[in-house]
Amino acid sequence: MAKIIFFGTPEFALPILRKINNSKHEILTVYTQSPKKSLRGQKINKSIIHEFAEKNNLNVKAPERLEVEENFLERNNFDLGMVVAYGKLIPKKILNLSKYGFINIHASLLPKYRGAAPIQRSIINRDKETGISFMKIIEKLDAGPICKKYKIEIKKNENYNSLLDRLSNLAEETVIEIIDKIIENKIKFVDQNHHEATYANKIEKIDGKINWSESAELIQAKINALNPNPGGWFIFNNERYKILDADISSKFGQPGEVLDENFIVGCGNNSLKILKIQRQGKKPQNSKEFLLGSKIKPGTKLLNE
Repeated sequence: MAKIIFFGTPEFALPILRKINNSKHEILTVYTQSPKKSLRGQKINKSIIHEFAEKNNLNVKAPERLEVEENFLERNNFDLGMVVAYGKLIPKKILNLSKYGFINIHASLLPKYRGAAPIQRSIINRDKETGISFMKIIEKLDAGPICKKYKIEIKKNENYNSLLDRLSNLAEETVIEIIDKIIENKIKFVDQNHHEATYANKIEKIDGKINWSESAELIQAKINALNPNPGGWFIFNNERYKILDADISSKFGQPGEVLDENFIVGCGNNSLKILKIQRQGKKPQNSKEFLLGSKIKPGTKLLNE
């Protein structure tokens, strides 16, 4: 049985935490990012990991800075640190406190897509496959030696939430076997080929802005990768419209022009049939509902504002 400190924040980390908590291993403490105030400042929003830990009577901490936890962690005398989308770097002094080190579950086939947004970048780049990597954390971001990688195929027209769920479930299915092998010294860590490293930079709002001169295939990939946030979006009459779902159409037209009543929009190559859209401040609608009450009609030009 291993004594584990768990570090994680978003939904991706939840099935893994749940699996470890239901195993023979002991979770001494859960670390997660500190609660965020809502936009109006009235409500404090705890992470899903924070809520799970409290509900299951796990000791949970959410410090602004991990450096202040060094003495506490040193006293815990733990075997393994498990890090799953924690969102903060682990300081070097803390990395040295665990008997078997700190293991990160990263949502890519390292050394490809080191960094904050590997799932989104794999969809935008229309990769055929992706996976997860079990990596020992070192000071340099996502550059540590790897003990195991698992591959899955990226499905046609797959979006961010679907791929995130499948990768999270894959990690859930495999995490206990990896932990067991690490503490039994039955697994080997192999250095990454740093010359092959690529980086998945953090997604910014501007990444979702649609350029209708690009191919329909690339625009669709962006819509799928960035759904729900920041989404694939365009500006019309000073309002932002977020496209939530779209198909490729072979219909030809000028980039940005609404070609017909089926909400097909011309692109640099082929065209895009918009299936679901959300006007700024409004609820999502299917394209037929949307067009009934919209100023956007066949012939409208959605320029790259």
